[in-house]
Amino acid sequence: MSGKDFGMTSMNAVRDAARKGVLASLHPLTGGALAVVREERASDFDAREALLDAALGEGRFAKASERLREGRLPARGLALIATVDGEVAGTVRLWHIRTGDGRPALLLGPLAVKQEHRALGIGGLLMREAIARAAGRGHSAIILVGDEAYYRRFGFDASLTCDLDMPGPVDRARFLALELKAGALDGACGMLSGSGAHASIIELPRAA
Repeated sequence: MSGKDFGMTSMNAVRDAARKGVLASLHPLTGGALAVVREERASDFDAREALLDAALGEGRFAKASERLREGRLPARGLALIATVDGEVAGTVRLWHIRTGDGRPALLLGPLAVKQEHRALGIGGLLMREAIARAAGRGHSAIILVGDEAYYRRFGFDASLTCDLDMPGPVDRARFLALELKAGALDGACGMLSGSGAHASIIELPRAA
């Protein structure tokens, strides 16, 4: 496919998303490729699950973070897909949670990128887009469990979760948070719990 055809494919994907009422954006990537970031659709299910299985394995369902996601829907407008040449290349979702003292926040994860696209900067693109969209929707904080060396570039810090707990074992050095509103997690404490809308029985299998 020529560069011109590649660009047209990406632009068509943006127009298609717009026609369906889905917010989408076009981004240049390392090496001259183009990615479309948009809200995920039901038709993305198989491709997203295959990507997550390949990137994270079946062990992803045993993680403490999954206890906060299982049986629930992602936050509205914050389940994102990145496509390259019309194919799903990356995914990230954010979920409604509450701290033990009742403060609303979002849980980010999983974030995953297809092996063949990992050198293009799609992970960083999805992170920046997710944070911007969450802030734009008025959310106050994002919490995640992940590699501190990677996520600190986006402003995540383990010091914000010192008095918070996960519903299962967690490496405290990987238990990170980002305040979208100054002071949102000042004094926050207690066990995190899921607070998003419950999924229907059709949507429950293999929740990501």
